[in-house]
Amino acid sequence: MERLINIDNGGTLTDIVVGSGADFSFTKTLTTPVDLSQCLFDGMTKASAEIFGEADLPRLLHSTRHIRYSSTQGTNALVERKGPLVGLITDDAGLAETLRSSPESSSLFDDLIGARISVLPASDDEDEMIATLVAEINRLTTAGAERLVVAASSLEREHLYKRAMLKNFPRHLLGSVPILFSWEFASDTSRERQIWSGILNTFLHPTVERFLYSAEHRLRAHKVKNPLLIYRNDGASSRVAKSVALKTYSSGPRGGLEGTRALAEAYRLESVLMIDVGGTTTDVGTVDHFAIAADRRGSVRGVDISYEMSNVRSAGVGGSSIIAVRDGEITVGPESVGAAPGPACFGFGGNQATITDVNLLLGVLDPETYLNGEMALDSDRARAVVATTIAEPLGISVEEALVRMEHTYSRALSASFGDLVSSADTTVAAFGGGGPMNACAAASIAGVHQVLVPRLAAVFSAFGISFSDIAQTYETNVSGHSDEQVAQARRTLETKASRDMFQEGHDLADCDLEWDMLTEEGQQILSLRATFALPHPTILGGSPEAKSDAVSSGSRQVRSTATQVDQVAVYQLQDQVPGARASGPAIVEGPFFTARVPAGWALEVSAAGDLILTDH
Repeated sequence: MERLINIDNGGTLTDIVVGSGADFSFTKTLTTPVDLSQCLFDGMTKASAEIFGEADLPRLLHSTRHIRYSSTQGTNALVERKGPLVGLITDDAGLAETLRSSPESSSLFDDLIGARISVLPASDDEDEMIATLVAEINRLTTAGAERLVVAASSLEREHLYKRAMLKNFPRHLLGSVPILFSWEFASDTSRERQIWSGILNTFLHPTVERFLYSAEHRLRAHKVKNPLLIYRNDGASSRVAKSVALKTYSSGPRGGLEGTRALAEAYRLESVLMIDVGGTTTDVGTVDHFAIAADRRGSVRGVDISYEMSNVRSAGVGGSSIIAVRDGEITVGPESVGAAPGPACFGFGGNQATITDVNLLLGVLDPETYLNGEMALDSDRARAVVATTIAEPLGISVEEALVRMEHTYSRALSASFGDLVSSADTTVAAFGGGGPMNACAAASIAGVHQVLVPRLAAVFSAFGISFSDIAQTYETNVSGHSDEQVAQARRTLETKASRDMFQEGHDLADCDLEWDMLTEEGQQILSLRATFALPHPTILGGSPEAKSDAVSSGSRQVRSTATQVDQVAVYQLQDQVPGARASGPAIVEGPFFTARVPAGWALEVSAAGDLILTDH
C-alpha cells in the first residue's frame, strides 16, 4: 500500500497528514525553529504511531510514494523582515526610484535593500568597469551585504559583469556571498517584476535552503526511494533541486485554498472565503464559482513578481501573535513569539501575551486537552503575563483586560478578510489551529453569517496539498517569430520539460502537456505546463435530512464579559452523528482544535462530519 505524506510547516506548529486512498491519518507537533528537519521527523514518527499502533518511522517511509512539504517560513520571514542583508548592483541610476514606486514597494525596498545599492557607470572601457565593479562589491559586502542581486540594463551587460566577477574573485569568496543575476532568474516582459523577483528570492533563499537539503540528507539515510517534493504557491509540487525559494512563499495557504475549493464543490457554495489562522499569520484567500482567485503574475507584500500566485494575503494575526499595549491601546502583532518560547501558557519561558493565553483564561481552551491532551497549558503563567503586560499598564483588572484583548484580536482578524466579503451568501471556511476559536466573532464583525469548519481544520492546509500534482511550467517570448521559429520554440520547451520531468522520476509520455499562447503587454508568450497526476481525495458535502440533538460531553465556565461567566455546553465533534444540532453559546472540541460558538449562533454536523456554524 503506497501512501502520500503531506506536511505543512508553520511558525508554531507543524501539521502532518498521511493519506492512502480514502483513509487519512494526521497529527501535529511543535515546530523546531533551530532545526526544522527535527519537527519534520518528529511529526512523521508520531504519524507512524497513529497508523501502526506504535512508532515505526522506517515502515511508514518505505510504504510512502511521495512526501510533499510546504512551509510558512518564507511568509513569516517577510512579515517579520527576518532574512539576510541584500545588496543591489545596477547600471541604472533610476532603478531604486522605479522599484520604490508605491508605498508597499518603497517600504519593502528600504527594509531589504536600504542604502546597500551600487550604481555602476555605463562605461565601455572594460578595465574601468571591472575596477569599479570590484570596488563596489567590496563596499557592499563591507556594509554588511550577505547576498547580492545584479540587475543590469541588458542581458549582455549582466553577462559582462558575471565574467568579470568570475575572473577577479576567487570561487570560495564568491560562494560565501551568493550572487543572483536577474535576467537569468525569471522570464518576464516586465523588468521591474523580474528584478523584484530576484530580490525577494535572494531574501527568502537561506530561510528554506538549509532545512530542505538537511531534510533530504536525513531521508536518504532512511533509503527513501523518491526525493522530497516541495509544494509551491502555484498549487503544484516539484523536487527540491527543481524549486525556487520564491515559489515556496505562501505555499501552505495555497494548500488551504485547494482544500477550500474542494469544500466549495462538495457543499455547492458559490462564494467561500478562506481564513487559515496559524501561529504567526492569518492567510486569507477566496474561491468564487469554484475557482481559486489567482494571478498569472502574482504579488508579494504589494510587490508584483514574475510567477503565478493565488491571491492569498497574510496578516500578522495568529495564535502566537504578541498582544501588547502601545500608546495606551491594545495591539495585535505582527510580531510573534513563535514556537520558542511560544505563548506564556506553554510554559517555555514566554513573557508576552497571545490570544492562546487569552482563550485559556477565558475558559475557551481546556488546559488538559490542548493538542489532544499532548500539552498541558499553564493558566498561572498566562495570567501573570496578561497582568504584567496588559492589565497593569492600562490600570484595569485582568478580567477586563481579557475581554478587551479578545475584542481587539477579533477586530484584527476580521480586518484581515472583511473587505473580501463579496455577498450576503459568503461562507467563511475557518481552519488552522486557531481559526475555529475566533472565527464566528470575526465573521459577525465582517457581516458574514455562515462559518464552515472542516473536520480536519487543524491540519487542513496540509490536507489540501493532497490535491497537488507534480508539475513544471515554461514560457518563452515568441513575438515576431515565424511559424518555423515558433515550432522550434515549442521543441525547445518540450525538451526542457522532458529533461525536468525525467529528473522528477517520470516519462514525459506519462504527463499531460498544456500549451498556451498568451498576449502580455503587447508581447506573444508561448507557455507549457507539464503535469504528472497523483491520486486526489474526494470530499463529501451536504447534511442529512434527519436531524438530532447534539450530545454534550459536559460543560465549561467561559467568561463573556468582565463580570459574567457562563456555564457553556461542550461537544466532542467525533462523538456527534451527521445531522446533530445545538445552539450557542457552546464549545466544540475537534481533533487538535477548539471552536467557540457564540450566543445567537447554531451548530450542525454535516454528512462528512464537518461543522457548519450559522448566525441566527
